[in-house]
Amino acid sequence: MEELTHLDKAGRPRMVDVTAKPDTSREAVAKCLVRMQASTLALIQSRGVPKGDVFEVAQLAGIMAAKQTSQLIPLCHPILIGEVKIEFGLNEPESTVEITAAVKSSGKTGVEMEALTAVTIAALTIYDMCKAVDRGIQIDRVRLVRKSGGKSGTITLE
Repeated sequence: MEELTHLDKAGRPRMVDVTAKPDTSREAVAKCLVRMQASTLALIQSRGVPKGDVFEVAQLAGIMAAKQTSQLIPLCHPILIGEVKIEFGLNEPESTVEITAAVKSSGKTGVEMEALTAVTIAALTIYDMCKAVDRGIQIDRVRLVRKSGGKSGTITLE
């Protein structure tokens, strides 16, 4: 088993030293699924949710979340993000919204946590904006689907 990098020899948490690592182009893509009633999805599509345009607000929330990841997750490095894209795919027959976040950076450490944070906060925003009309909304399958850059190269998980 590999050694845990975020623990020192005494087992205490530590931030990994990345100062000697070269800067490389990095990208990560994460996805998440939000399940809801068909009527809720229709309300979102018609922009009839009382709190406003759900996808516009969730998109902004996801972008803002990616930029704040190091303030939310204690051992994440603050990084310079070059780009964040948040997209929504609708599946009307299943009443789901698939959220995709793609984050790009050039630096010493990857952007997987930023992509995962972005999709999760976008999903929570959809939940928050729609909970008054649908108490049964579910957030499912938060996952990393691809990452590239650094010494591990490109890893595709789906």
